[in-house]
Amino acid sequence: MFLKLSPFDSDGALLAFLGMRILSGIQPSGTLHLGNYFGMMRPAIELQEQGEAYYFIANYHSMTSLHDPEMRRKNTLDVALDFLACGLDPKKSIFFRQSDVPEVCELSWLLTTLTPMGLLERCHSFKDKVAHGLSPSHGLFAYPVLMAADILLYDSNIVPVGRDQKQHVEVTRDIATKFNQTYGETFVIPVERIHETMAVVPGTDGQKMSKSYGNVINIFGDEKATKKTIMSLVMDSRSPAEPKPDADKNIAIQLLKLVAPPEVAADFENRLRAGGLGYGDLKKALFENHWSYFANARIQRAELTQNLDYVESTLQAGANRAKIVARSVLKRARIACGLE
Repeated sequence: MFLKLSPFDSDGALLAFLGMRILSGIQPSGTLHLGNYFGMMRPAIELQEQGEAYYFIANYHSMTSLHDPEMRRKNTLDVALDFLACGLDPKKSIFFRQSDVPEVCELSWLLTTLTPMGLLERCHSFKDKVAHGLSPSHGLFAYPVLMAADILLYDSNIVPVGRDQKQHVEVTRDIATKFNQTYGETFVIPVERIHETMAVVPGTDGQKMSKSYGNVINIFGDEKATKKTIMSLVMDSRSPAEPKPDADKNIAIQLLKLVAPPEVAADFENRLRAGGLGYGDLKKALFENHWSYFANARIQRAELTQNLDYVESTLQAGANRAKIVARSVLKRARIACGLE
């Protein structure tokens, strides 16, 4: 019997993750940006200290939007370099390429046979991506089922996600519950973990930061280009002397709170609110703190690019460890539904 484990007590308070299995993935869809880091990477790196962590590069998922194989290979390597440079420790977590554990594709099919069309039709992610120009393929539509397979294949308890991804974990619970009701208790029912203060990182235009929106600030980009991007942040037309009582809504202030010491961010917010702080000075401070925040990570990444054999061996070792669990869970599902 598999329990519907929850990391919350009766009052809704978050319990310790010790002994829990954590899973998260990131698409290799382009250069790492602040939204990737604060929305997924940093929370995931923090959680590797608190439970058994499985982190994968979602290269199957990237096929819904990227159709250049060489670019997919490059992006996949870049994600591995980025994650390791930013602090992922392969001794504390299991890090692998999604496609190196193809059992996820078979499990996705088993889940698909029980997934109601209406459940997928209600998923806002599909509608949003199509609205922003992606082709409405079956893969894009069935994306939440593959995501459910990612989660369920490892008996995951905790799934760190941004608030915009919360629905996908809810869909996973619905699918797993239906499978359990149909074939008997088979899957652990997961729960999402959301960093409320970092759930959505604003882009240069105020929307959620996303490569598909073209509004990102890169982490490992060229210094001059990164500064140019930050200095082009969209501001309003108020003069420097004018008080801004809504300073906390300013994009530069919101981003500064992520990369600057709390007292520095608070000082700039207070100065903006009182009046007298020019937007140019604010954006310059944002760039300087951004560049300083990731200084050590840039050094680590440069070293890793000179040792790609280590990066590849790390991914292979992670996949071998992940397969042990994946094959066990898949076999359990196959037996439950009569394939064995």
